[in-house]
Amino acid sequence: MNDHSHHKNLPLIGWREYLSLPELGVEKIKAKIDTGARTSALHAYHIHPYQERDPEGIGGTGRTLIKFQVHPIQRETHTTVSCIAPLLEYRKVTSSGGHATVRPVIITSVQLGDYNWDIELTLTNRDVMGFRMLLGREAIRKRFLVDAGNSFLNKIKKK
Repeated sequence: MNDHSHHKNLPLIGWREYLSLPELGVEKIKAKIDTGARTSALHAYHIHPYQERDPEGIGGTGRTLIKFQVHPIQRETHTTVSCIAPLLEYRKVTSSGGHATVRPVIITSVQLGDYNWDIELTLTNRDVMGFRMLLGREAIRKRFLVDAGNSFLNKIKKK
């Protein structure tokens, strides 16, 4: 028999939560907590990788950055956040429908209630999806328990 008593001290999150991505300038975004998805995904568009320039303008630093736009509000396309982040890698991701795509991956901080930590985030066009962000199981593993019957159990922290 497994002893799951160590999980009792983990904070609860609902099946959907508001969170922020402070390093990207996204102050509030509604995310679906998706334990079926391994990695987290953010709706992004106008995704353009580029080589970072040396501050003195002499060649590049060798680091690849990725520039992209985010519509943080569900079913609304007027509000836009322009983001830049270091590109970690490109990764093959298979959707729940079995469709495989190669997506850019970044690492960024996420703020959920009182908790702030770094996550890997794939960038993809989620315009046709209900949520602009999925928080996958790698991001929440050993940090939270999911209460599938509740939503919005954590408040956005004001600056």
